[in-house]
Amino acid sequence: MAAKKTKSSATPATQALTAAGVEFEELPYEHDPRAGSYGDEAAQALGLDPQSVFKTLVVALEPGGFGVCVVPVAARADLKAAAAALGAKKAHLADPADVHRLTGYVLGGVSPLGQRTPLPTVLDESARGMERVYVSGGRRGFDVGLSPEDLARATDAVLAAVARPADRGH
Repeated sequence: MAAKKTKSSATPATQALTAAGVEFEELPYEHDPRAGSYGDEAAQALGLDPQSVFKTLVVALEPGGFGVCVVPVAARADLKAAAAALGAKKAHLADPADVHRLTGYVLGGVSPLGQRTPLPTVLDESARGMERVYVSGGRRGFDVGLSPEDLARATDAVLAAVARPADRGH
């Protein structure tokens, strides 16, 4: 069921989903500025399985360009696999200033949806077969839930194995 929009819940991410006709749910929560991991905070605050809550990482690609890697918060991004899936030789986490410039979002609120500059996106294949996945809705303390198929379609993402077990980190 499409979520009802209010002025306070409208973000570029929700506007993009609405414009694409994608059904989604809005999940606001009280963000704690002391939280060490935004994704873990979202999963805990919303009572969701960390395997179904995905973080959005902007990566700098070599020899040039940028991309987006979307992986469960309970996992770590395999940057070598992400680079391969995005057609690059190497990838590393983008500088926060580049993240903001490219996406229009602040760290902890970066959504794979409604970015200022649409970037090539890879979604971890663990999303396949899940009924719902949860990603940032475009600001800290706000996630959206939608089907993984709709997320992949809305971001034009490729699905690939780009997550590995977490030892904490990206």
